Amino acid sequence: MNDSPDPRRALPAIDQLVTDALEARYGAARVRAEARRVVAQARDVALEQGAPSVEALRERLAGALDVSVAPMINATGVVLHTNLGRAPWSERARRAANAAMGYAAVELDARTGKRGRRAPGVERRLEALTGAEAALVVNNGAAALLLALSALARGGEVVVSRGQLVEIGGGFRIPEIMALSGATLREVGTTNRTHLRDFEAAARDAAALLWVHASNFRQVGFTTHPSIAALSQLAPPLVADVGSGALFELDDEPTVGEALAAGADVVCCSGDKLLGGPQAGLLFGSRDTIERLRRDPFMRAVRADKVTLAALEGTLDDLLLGEATPVRRMIEAPLAALDAACRAWLAALPEGADAEVVEVDGAIGGGSVPGRRWESRALAVRSPEPRRLFDALLAGEPRVLARVHRGRLLLDARTVAPLGQSDALEAALRRACAELDGSA
Repeated sequence: MNDSPDPRRALPAIDQLVTDALEARYGAARVRAEARRVVAQARDVALEQGAPSVEALRERLAGALDVSVAPMINATGVVLHTNLGRAPWSERARRAANAAMGYAAVELDARTGKRGRRAPGVERRLEALTGAEAALVVNNGAAALLLALSALARGGEVVVSRGQLVEIGGGFRIPEIMALSGATLREVGTTNRTHLRDFEAAARDAAALLWVHASNFRQVGFTTHPSIAALSQLAPPLVADVGSGALFELDDEPTVGEALAAGADVVCCSGDKLLGGPQAGLLFGSRDTIERLRRDPFMRAVRADKVTLAALEGTLDDLLLGEATPVRRMIEAPLAALDAACRAWLAALPEGADAEVVEVDGAIGGGSVPGRRWESRALAVRSPEPRRLFDALLAGEPRVLARVHRGRLLLDARTVAPLGQSDALEAALRRACAELDGSA
């Protein structure tokens, strides 16, 4: 018989963790809800590890409360960092979004004062940029594909190459999206080789054909897949998911305009990748086809909100006026400018630090231009200790996300300097080093 006291009895009451200062900052309801979670988590491990102190639990509570959609300096070198919200918005997009936070003419005909179509100005801009006959905006890229399949193929078969049954960010897979749309998946070909004759045999009974850009991986070697142009010659409507929303030439990344010119009936893509705008799903096609999508029951569930529409409008105005978005500025940043930024950060380090400016390989990210070596420059820090410096930068103000690789902290200039954040990162680096020096 074990007579030792149950360590869970030593856990403090909620009132012992909650302070007036915490309630004043975060609100009593949220503080107490988080405190209950912290105590419940401690109770689960108390039998093995013992009951933590009140001070330790208060630290956990403070950490749990200090979670928000906070601004972050991205020093990882990944331009479209999904965990950081992908594309940073341009100044015009930010101003437009801020103006739309009050009342805004979202579904109002400003000429008559009566109800109108939702955000026709955004659609007209998309049409002008791509040459599409009609366009439609929803809340993300997966929703765009879901809507297209629902409207064109619900209750029928959709034919797709096995080599294009991709998994996109967050674990979403093409077969799962198709099942949700109400269409039935019909795979043809093999993982590495699918021929036009495979589609021809299946197209007779199909409601639609689907072509998917393998945006987050690259197949090499003994491979073949029918082109959009070849598939468009078959009878069923062709949906082409080009993924990144590229409106300018970048390696072999498919553009919306190219897919439309090749004969796709519906082209869909994301707005927060190479397009450089807010999270959105964009659809392009003929007036009749886009109107069919607009009337689908899913449309109400996946439509974009007013702030997204305004930010997208601002982004599209940048493109129409020939002004580079932040994404494009980062992609096209000259190496000399990146090197200069890193050398300024190097000079900001305290005496005795061990660091150097190095050549690194960056990435566009966000399922765009996979496999491309993207040369960049970074400050590589061996001392102060990389992991401690990483934590100090992440906890600072402003927060900085770096990466630790092979015993060095890397601060990549490609995702900092072109955004005008080089001085802010330098200041954050000075503070973090000073904090570490003071705690040594």
